[in-house]
Amino acid sequence: MMTAKRFDVTAIGEVMLRYSVSVGERLERAQQLAIHPGGAEANLLGALGALGRRCAWISGLPKNPLGKIIENHLRLSNVATDGIVWSDEGRVGTYYLEFATPPRATQVYYDRANSCAAQLRPDQIDWAYVLDTRLIHLTGITPALSPTCLAVTEEAIRRAKAAGVAVSFDINFRAKLWSETRAAEVLLPLIQEVDILSCGQGDAARLFGCTGSPEAIIHRLAEISRARVVVTSLADEGVMAWDGQTMHHAPARPVQIVDRLGAGDALAAGVIHGWLEGDLAHGLQVGTALAAICLSLHGDVVITTPEEVAAVMTTGGGGLNR
Repeated sequence: MMTAKRFDVTAIGEVMLRYSVSVGERLERAQQLAIHPGGAEANLLGALGALGRRCAWISGLPKNPLGKIIENHLRLSNVATDGIVWSDEGRVGTYYLEFATPPRATQVYYDRANSCAAQLRPDQIDWAYVLDTRLIHLTGITPALSPTCLAVTEEAIRRAKAAGVAVSFDINFRAKLWSETRAAEVLLPLIQEVDILSCGQGDAARLFGCTGSPEAIIHRLAEISRARVVVTSLADEGVMAWDGQTMHHAPARPVQIVDRLGAGDALAAGVIHGWLEGDLAHGLQVGTALAAICLSLHGDVVITTPEEVAAVMTTGGGGLNR
């Protein structure tokens, strides 16, 4: 009889502190900044935690108030933090966000070099804890941070395969971290035979030369990765996924956008939620609902409830709830 796993999803990655000004303000004249922790992997876990999933986050943080902000943020999202590697010295990565409306573009400025997360090594991680899960979620951001983070990513995939633990991988290319050529060289071997591969259409073209219709892109990604499930966002047109037999699609939901960051991670969380239930099509519907809710909130992590997600899926949300 198979032993039940402690977690549904465990993820490894960096959380940074986001400092932002309101729309209409310039960073260079800022008198105050809003603080929101955010990181692709943790954003996804926060959305899954809101749905009642058992989740754990693995990373490195300094033993100071900034590290505690991040830990407290994760705990409020029902994410276990026992896997954090604490350091007496070091720093958290930060990024500064200047929201804008047309004709100006929103600007992001990173200050993340040499963070505790970027210096994480495979020998610091409790791998028995990491593998006590149904699925490990990774992204292409982590291996771009440092050679040791690449080693952590490789070790996580190797150990997961050996232990029969499913792996989800989101390409999440970041041009400010590495070149397209280097990213493709590193990521292509990593995504071989993952269980769930998520890749935006832009990343698919830039890194792997996959072009054409969304269906053609997905089929090509499935060929080069041999992933059991391939997912791609269609931006304003929703999301599409291939499970080896059926092409699933869910349209985007109407939303008044407050903050764009984190919506893709919320979408991925819904897909994984459905996959864990054995219902990928339902997962896409949950994902588009989570993404819409995330877009309507400040911060990178969606804060919601299963009841609200169900209401958005059923009615589209909005109105006055008394």
